[in-house]
Amino acid sequence: MVAELASSEQRTVERLAVRYGIPLVLLAAAALGWWWSVRMSTGMRMDGMGGMDMSAKSAMSAAGFLVAWLAMMAAMMLPAMTPVVKLYARASGQRRVAPLPYFVGGYLAVWMILGVPAYYAWRALDEPLAQGMEWAARVAGGFFVAAGVWQLTPLKELCLRHCRSPMSFFLRYGGRIGRPIGAARMGASHGFFCVGCCWAMFALLVAIGTMNIAWMLVLTALIVTEKTSRHGERVATVAGAAFVVLGTILLTSPGTIDTIT
Repeated sequence: MVAELASSEQRTVERLAVRYGIPLVLLAAAALGWWWSVRMSTGMRMDGMGGMDMSAKSAMSAAGFLVAWLAMMAAMMLPAMTPVVKLYARASGQRRVAPLPYFVGGYLAVWMILGVPAYYAWRALDEPLAQGMEWAARVAGGFFVAAGVWQLTPLKELCLRHCRSPMSFFLRYGGRIGRPIGAARMGASHGFFCVGCCWAMFALLVAIGTMNIAWMLVLTALIVTEKTSRHGERVATVAGAAFVVLGTILLTSPGTIDTIT
């Protein structure tokens, strides 16, 4: 009887941890990401590193950018990850799959790899945008149009469907996750679908100036709504149309970049 009571209490604690603990941890990590993003929002410029040789500047700016990229990803993506992480944590608590950090680690690895090309795009566009060059504003307009078109494609819809339905994702891609390598691979697979959903929005942040807090807030709200609201697909379509309009404005009137950003 004592053993049964202890087992029942343990299951209750595990259920409460999954139901409340996981969302709180994710929200805390997202809050940390927002704090760091705000802190870095005015410190991502190369001209703040005077006195160093170019190789040191390049290395430090790359490291700084990747830290900022991880913080930005945590701030924007972790709130929308709650359903799939809770589902995995429940299975992990029942010892049916490898521990949760392996799954999350595979997910984060995908986004960190994506940060490398994002860094080079940022280096190419950051200074021209800061100097108000028209060609940079038109490039940003092209990014907006491309993001808007992507929002309307079947591939975007496919990726969003996987992100919105974690159970079907687990049933299809959850083989061999009892081992750490399998769990990391599954986390990476989920990360690829999330990239498919959101890469264009992160590209917008690079195109208009990384760590633009106002746009981070707008796009975070869009990501969470797309992935968790029952009207997510419709919201994605409306957002796509809005991106195309903004992109067209920038292409035809590049001077409006200051207003948009």
